[in-house]
Amino acid sequence: MGRRLLLPHTRRLMLFLRPMRYSASATATATAGSLRDPLHVCVVGSGPAGFYTAEKMLKGREGVRVDIIDRLPTPFGLVRSGVAPDHPETKIVVNQFSRVAANPRCSFFGNVTLGSDLSLSELRKTYDVVVLAYGAESDRSFGIPGEDLRGIHSAREFVWWYNGHPDMCNLAPDLTNTDSAVVLGQGNVALDVARILLRCTTELASTDIADYALDALRSSTIRKVYLVGRRGPVQAACTAKELREILGNYKMCLKNVNVYIKEADLATSPADKEEMRNSRIKRRVYELLSKAATVHQENNDNDRKELHFVFFRKPTKFLPSEDGSTVGAMELEKTLLKDDGATGKQVAVGTGEFEELKCGIVLKSIGYKSLPIEGLSFDKYRGVVPNLRGRVLSSESETATVEPGLYVVGWLKRGPTGIVATNLHCAEETVDSILEDDRKGLFTDPSGPKRQGRRGLLEILEQKNARYVPFDGWEKIDTKEKADGELKNKPREKITRWNELLEAAREG
Repeated sequence: MGRRLLLPHTRRLMLFLRPMRYSASATATATAGSLRDPLHVCVVGSGPAGFYTAEKMLKGREGVRVDIIDRLPTPFGLVRSGVAPDHPETKIVVNQFSRVAANPRCSFFGNVTLGSDLSLSELRKTYDVVVLAYGAESDRSFGIPGEDLRGIHSAREFVWWYNGHPDMCNLAPDLTNTDSAVVLGQGNVALDVARILLRCTTELASTDIADYALDALRSSTIRKVYLVGRRGPVQAACTAKELREILGNYKMCLKNVNVYIKEADLATSPADKEEMRNSRIKRRVYELLSKAATVHQENNDNDRKELHFVFFRKPTKFLPSEDGSTVGAMELEKTLLKDDGATGKQVAVGTGEFEELKCGIVLKSIGYKSLPIEGLSFDKYRGVVPNLRGRVLSSESETATVEPGLYVVGWLKRGPTGIVATNLHCAEETVDSILEDDRKGLFTDPSGPKRQGRRGLLEILEQKNARYVPFDGWEKIDTKEKADGELKNKPREKITRWNELLEAAREG
């Protein structure tokens, strides 16, 4: 009979490991020696979740060998391609991640794509532990008429564009055919996008923004940005810190921008007040919006750009301009809040009243979406891998089994929520599960072949003629970007094209 493992959990599931091929006595012997034996770990994805996982594994287990693979030749994931260029303090964490990569028991393999250069099955045969941390590289959609019109982009695409991601260097959003942009969503990414569209380009010029994006923003004719949300100011999904950068009064806040908020939208219901009593963040966000509405009413200046917070509206249709192929307006339905009757949360429901909002570009900030890979169970609705404290489950059913040696972390584990530091706690939970399973001897099979780890990975890549970029290749890219940036008084001038990144990694 195989060994059975009952895991503590909050859901009413009975979870079993797949049958092992060795005896309990052999397991006990192997467990005793497991602290001395190498443990080969592969982390797929080099963003914050991946690096935090590598760091915790290196500290938590003697003899562990960690390999980090990423489809990009550059590490650090959203710290490089997602964090706004005017947030340099958030990017300091790359120094910590670089120290992890410098550990002799850790290696980085960039320009390696799971699913084409190698399969999940191959990785699982090569490593004792595989941790999936490849994040979310797609977008949710509305599924409403006109969504395929030109001028409509996801916020992810726009963020990748101004941050120099090689997949989006040719996006070329048209910022010169209109004076009005609509951002659908009111979370932190939506605020980032609005801030970049409205910020003075002389301030952006000293950041690591992509050079082509800076040129486009210098030529931009956009004077008005509308941040549209389905619910009210109490339910706005942004954080107070991000909001202060637009509404606050300190050196990094937006200058020469008038903020518009309808006074009627600030009225609160008993349910709103209860939400604010239960959440300091919601209360602080509401206070900032209320104060801004008053201050900017008093300081109205027609020469300034405009930021409009539009609450209680949901998009129902994208309307074409006169050319028939480019977006020219949004049809919005007015909403009101009702208790959903199940969770007690307030949800937006349509009222049947509609209005149009003219615009020439739309940026959809309604959520990133992770993508499945072959051989992996996936919850398409939530966009996550079914898991229990980071242990990957075979399915979402109540009879789900734990996939031995397979784990998940980050957005792929919990969904696209939180800030960079959120991944630290997420990684700690997953690593705790790995170390617990290691102590129980679940990665040791004395009767079977030992996992090859890094040596096996190199053999696979050589067989497939996959040219990977090691961490010292990234360091060459880093050195060149910083040298080019110094000439322009920037922290770096990002290399934004695939071929140029690979060429820079090979130089020297």
